[in-house]
Amino acid sequence: MRCIINQNVDPYFNIASEEYLLKNFNDDIFMLYRNEPSVIIGKHQNAFAEVNPLFVRQHNIPVVRRLSGGGAVFHDLGNVNFSFITNGREGSLVDFKKFLTPILVALKAMGVPAEANKRNDLIIDGLKVSGNAEHVFKNRTLHHGTLLYASELSRLRGSLKVAPEQFSDRAVRSVRSQVTNIMDYMTIPLSVEDFMAAVQQSLLETYPHAALYCFNDEDERKINQLITEKYSTWDWNFGYSPKCQIFKSGLINATRVNCELTVEKGYITSFSISQEANNKNREAMQVLLNTRYNPEDVAQHLASGGISDVEPWITLLFGQ
Repeated sequence: MRCIINQNVDPYFNIASEEYLLKNFNDDIFMLYRNEPSVIIGKHQNAFAEVNPLFVRQHNIPVVRRLSGGGAVFHDLGNVNFSFITNGREGSLVDFKKFLTPILVALKAMGVPAEANKRNDLIIDGLKVSGNAEHVFKNRTLHHGTLLYASELSRLRGSLKVAPEQFSDRAVRSVRSQVTNIMDYMTIPLSVEDFMAAVQQSLLETYPHAALYCFNDEDERKINQLITEKYSTWDWNFGYSPKCQIFKSGLINATRVNCELTVEKGYITSFSISQEANNKNREAMQVLLNTRYNPEDVAQHLASGGISDVEPWITLLFGQ
């Protein structure tokens, strides 16, 4: 087994590195890493239904779609991520217990009373501290999970606050859980860096034949190529979302306005607005057809359509 301590905190790099390691190596691998503030969504999710777009816009938080399924999670530098990539046999490739057990061993060695629940989350006193997901490629399994150690939970809640009744689609929905930080249960709290080192040491004891590995220049070149071609693109992070209908209602100049949008591959393909909207606004809204459904593009097209004050419309179309 190769053990990688990845010091890069770029979420695009780290999510891309998992696919690179899965598809280009034959060895079993364990990797630890952290990301700067970011929202990581599951492969089969509707990004628009999972993320609070105005919050992530205000705080410059990137949204990155990962290779595995499961729900949306918030990452920051207080959140430690772990990945196992292993070879296996058909019929036994999906095995959450196999990968959660060594993590539980590491936590319990630090006096943390964590346990796994039926959803394959790690919990403490019924509160979630780790979400997990898997992806199978040929005879290899990618298992990855989060460890909320000292995460800024207010940003987590703000980034993922959504109104599911506003969306109609066939996407995988996240199951919101009450969360907590592992550090609050430490007898002697460690820094995030020391916590990572303790997890690493425990894994090296679990896998005594593991060897430390660092990405070389060729690894980084190929990972960066994958970022450029996939993980930093609108088409992957948002456009991969399934076709959906979005229903919005709010006040524009003291008038109640109801909107219904169809978004397909990340673009607005149909748009209807209630009769209460004045004719000028109704005509201007037509410029939204074939526009990417994000605040920046919508604001630009509304302004070009003759709407001088676009912020009330942005709040209507993207607010919760």
